[in-house]
Amino acid sequence: MFRYCFLIALLCLVSCAEKPSKEQKEKVPPNVVLIFTDDQGYQDVGVFGSPDIETPNLDKMAAEGLQLTHYYAAQAVCSASRAGILTGCYPNRIGIHNALGPDNTHGINASETTLAEMLKAQGYATGIFGKWHLGHHPMFLPTRHGFDEWFGIPYSNDMWPYHPQQGPIFNFPDLHLYENEKVIDTLTEQSQLTTQITERSVDFIKRNKDNPFFLYVPHPQPHVPLFVSEKFKGKSERGLYGDVIMEIDWSVGEINKALKENGLEDNTIVIFTSDNGPWLSYGNHAGSALPLREGKGTAWEGGQREPFIMKYPEKLKAGKVIEAPMMAIDVLPTIAEFTGADLPTKTIDGKSAVKLLTRESEDSPQKAYFFYYRVNEMFGVRYGKWKLYFPHRYRTMDGQAPGKDGQPGDYRMIDMEEIELYDVVNDVGETKNVADEHPDIVAEIKLMANGMRQKLGDALLGLEGTETREPGRIDESAL
Repeated sequence: MFRYCFLIALLCLVSCAEKPSKEQKEKVPPNVVLIFTDDQGYQDVGVFGSPDIETPNLDKMAAEGLQLTHYYAAQAVCSASRAGILTGCYPNRIGIHNALGPDNTHGINASETTLAEMLKAQGYATGIFGKWHLGHHPMFLPTRHGFDEWFGIPYSNDMWPYHPQQGPIFNFPDLHLYENEKVIDTLTEQSQLTTQITERSVDFIKRNKDNPFFLYVPHPQPHVPLFVSEKFKGKSERGLYGDVIMEIDWSVGEINKALKENGLEDNTIVIFTSDNGPWLSYGNHAGSALPLREGKGTAWEGGQREPFIMKYPEKLKAGKVIEAPMMAIDVLPTIAEFTGADLPTKTIDGKSAVKLLTRESEDSPQKAYFFYYRVNEMFGVRYGKWKLYFPHRYRTMDGQAPGKDGQPGDYRMIDMEEIELYDVVNDVGETKNVADEHPDIVAEIKLMANGMRQKLGDALLGLEGTETREPGRIDESAL
């Protein structure tokens, strides 16, 4: 009898040992998936108001997660924007400006900590499938900055010999497709790239289902030139641009399906957003930022305010819409808090938005956000419901003939000569300058801006800043 009871007790102990407790399950760090499109407009998703592009997978993801309606890219241009979301820094802090091209001899500095490096230190597998754009020389490639594997292109998909303005304006070399650090193809067309990136992403999920992973999917589309596979060609009411967005939506669906099929859905953070607003000069090949003003290459709302959808079933309540401001620089510290990772040792600008996302707080993680462009020029500041712009030069397609079918139109340049202030909550299109009506708000924002200028500089005023850092540079004499 004693022996029988002993065996029963032993079997119970073994059974309990095999089943992790609720507390043990909660200690498993979440996987992280960041899907990042290129030049997608604020309105180019169904739940963000698209009248003619169907995005059922993104709409479903928003219904099952969060939709942020006042989320900002770190800057209104490719490389700078990517630097911001991957390091938690204003791009000008780390010396990344504009869009790096084949002629550039600089890139992200090895001393900066990327999101991939932060998570890799926690034991995460890390993969990037898509466009990098933080330097194309070997020392700048993603495999040197925290990623275990990479499949994709080193910079924008229009930086190739088939650019519509190739010749007297540009002289781009061949565009190579990489597998890790090896060139595996020279691209002459790109219709299969979205599908290939998606298939690689799904395979990465399957191979790493038993350990935590960080999957970064920076799609080269819908940046011009537009390419779509046969399965989505002609499917949209919005022409080729809409077809491209529908294929990206399919990609999001395939990634979420892979997470669900491998039992990872609940404990995975999935984020969808874009690097900057639409390239409006390309007309019917550009997206829409409506009802926002302007697009890519400007600090107006249409240049940096982007669709943002986030899903994390274990921690975030479904179907919530968040209107408080958040910026790409906050993504890294937010993920650090969710995963228990250590923040970079060097100063970053982002702050964790976990309390906002979990609805413990209704407030933005930052008091104000600063908008830079070109080479470290401060154009504007978002503070509460207010957006203030300092005098600067910007481009517009307003009153200009738009481009068509892959050919760009010409921008018109405008010089803003006085400070302008807008209530971007009640005047979403930034149509009424109320600076004269709110001198106290103008004065308060100017004070905050001056404090940031001391740290990060402002080329418009000839200020270098005391806290900026250099990008990585190659020895040009060795080229």
